[in-house]
Amino acid sequence: MLEKMCKLDNKTAIVTGASSGLGVQFAKALVEAGAGVALVARREEKLKKVNEMLAQSGGKCEYYTADVTVAEQVEKCVQSIHRDFSRIDILVNNAGYATLEPTEEHELDSWQKVVDTNLTGLFLFTKYAGRIMIEQKYGKIINISSMYGAVGNIYMPASSYHASKGAANTFTRAVAAEWARHNITVNAIGPGFFPSEMTEEIIEGHDFMDFVKRQCPMERIGRESELDGALLLLASDASSYITGQVIYVDGGWTSV
Repeated sequence: MLEKMCKLDNKTAIVTGASSGLGVQFAKALVEAGAGVALVARREEKLKKVNEMLAQSGGKCEYYTADVTVAEQVEKCVQSIHRDFSRIDILVNNAGYATLEPTEEHELDSWQKVVDTNLTGLFLFTKYAGRIMIEQKYGKIINISSMYGAVGNIYMPASSYHASKGAANTFTRAVAAEWARHNITVNAIGPGFFPSEMTEEIIEGHDFMDFVKRQCPMERIGRESELDGALLLLASDASSYITGQVIYVDGGWTSV
C-alpha cells in the first residue's frame, strides 16, 4: 500500500533550476518514480543535455527555457507545460542563487538578484502553476529552501541568502494555509550542504570540512540522492496530510 502511495505514475512535475546540481537529481528521482518531468532553466544547452540523459533512461521529459524572475516568461512557460502535459501535479521550486558579501559592503544589485531568484521566482511559479492546481483540485508544491533559512553561520557572509530562504519558509506556510481547501499541499525542504554548482567553490575551501565537522552532528556534507526521500514523500500521496512544513535534510545541523 505504501509503495503504491509513493508512486508518481501519470503525474506531471515541474522542476526549476533543472540544468545542474540538485535540480538534475530531483528530476532524476521524479522520473524514476514514474512522473513526467518538465525541466526549466535559463541555459538551454545544459537543459538539452539533462533532457537527453533522462530520456535515455526511459523517462518522459521535456525542457523549457525561462528566467524565473520574469513574470511574462514564467506565465508562458507554465502555459506551455500545461498544453504539452495536460496536467501540472507537482512543482519543485528549486532555482536558486547566492552571493557572498559582507552585509556592510553588500551591493543592492546583488542583494536584489538573490531575492528575485530565491523568493520572487518561487512566488511566480507558485502563482501560475497554482492557478492550474486550483482548477484541478490537486497539487503538490515543494519549495527548496535551506537550513540557512533557519540558522545563521559564521563561515561566510551571506545575509541576502539567509533572508531569502527565511522568507521562503514563511511563504510556504502562508500559501499552505491559503490553498489547503483546494487539496494543494505546500511544503519545503531545507538542505544542508550538498555538492552542486552553487556550492562547488565553498566545498573546495581548505578549511571547509573542518567547519562542517564542528557544526554538523554527522560531520559530513550530504551525498547524492539523500534528498530523494524527502522529495518523493512530499511529491506523492504519502504526504496527503502534511502541509506548511519545512523538512531539514542537513545531517542534524539545525538540531544543535
